[in-house]
Amino acid sequence: MANILVFIDTPSARPGKSQRELLTLAARLGTPVAVVTAPVGDDVVAALGGHGAATVYAPAEDLASTLVAGKAAFVAGAATASGAVAVLLPNSGEGKEIAGRVGIKLSSGVITDAVDISADLTVTKSVLAGSYTVAAQVTRGIPVVTVKPNSIEPAEPTGVPAARAELAAAEAGPAARVTATEAKASSGRPELQDARIVVSGGRGLDGDFSPVEQLADALGAAVGASRAATDAGWIGHGYQVGQTGKTVSPQLYICAGISGAVQHKAGMQTAQTIVAINNDPDAPIFEIADFGIVGDLSSVLPQAAAEIIRRRS
Repeated sequence: MANILVFIDTPSARPGKSQRELLTLAARLGTPVAVVTAPVGDDVVAALGGHGAATVYAPAEDLASTLVAGKAAFVAGAATASGAVAVLLPNSGEGKEIAGRVGIKLSSGVITDAVDISADLTVTKSVLAGSYTVAAQVTRGIPVVTVKPNSIEPAEPTGVPAARAELAAAEAGPAARVTATEAKASSGRPELQDARIVVSGGRGLDGDFSPVEQLADALGAAVGASRAATDAGWIGHGYQVGQTGKTVSPQLYICAGISGAVQHKAGMQTAQTIVAINNDPDAPIFEIADFGIVGDLSSVLPQAAAEIIRRRS
């Protein structure tokens, strides 16, 4: 079977859900081979093998200091070394940028926002802010595809070991380099773009995100926000969902106090189930919601969080 290269962005002994989804998709198309951009231990190689990777390509040194340029050069080198017929990457901001650079290095076409890939490498993807789904094919080189999280059901681990293959780091060319890093405190919540459940708040919260955070914590969800909320300084811009923010495709998207402007819909309307809470019955968000609640956020959200906690206790 042909090799399908999968870029593992943050390798660990417990691969994340989006990484397992990519390996599962690769196994449907051929033989998965993984590429990481930092030296990894035998436990990571074993974990990736257990989730389908036949080979793990790794550099002798960490490429994080070269940012995207060094990572893209190494991924392209691994694609050539493995003879891969396709390259799969996460649909994150970094994943898309690496995909673009890999496409240039391999003289290949790039497709982003994929939700599925068929055996003949035809890609199903969202276009026009998620309003339509189309089938697309790369007509030059090997397909370089970024896949949206929560699009594929991860397969159960097999326990089959993977082989390790070390490659020399390719020359990244002129590129910015990291000179210092500073760790930020973690909220303990899942990453916004990888989360199965997202609870977002907007202008209707009037600056108080605590009800959204309480409901998110009760559900084990990520917190998101509309542009109006981030522009007002109520929450950081890293939480923004929308055309100029992050695109999410969770199984459940709960939006509270968000009117449903086109800009916000573009970032979340591919969610499997949408629940809207707004005190305006004519809010545009109700046009795409699967379930709608017309009511006061300060009452609805705490009640929902309390009921979820009660049922879990």
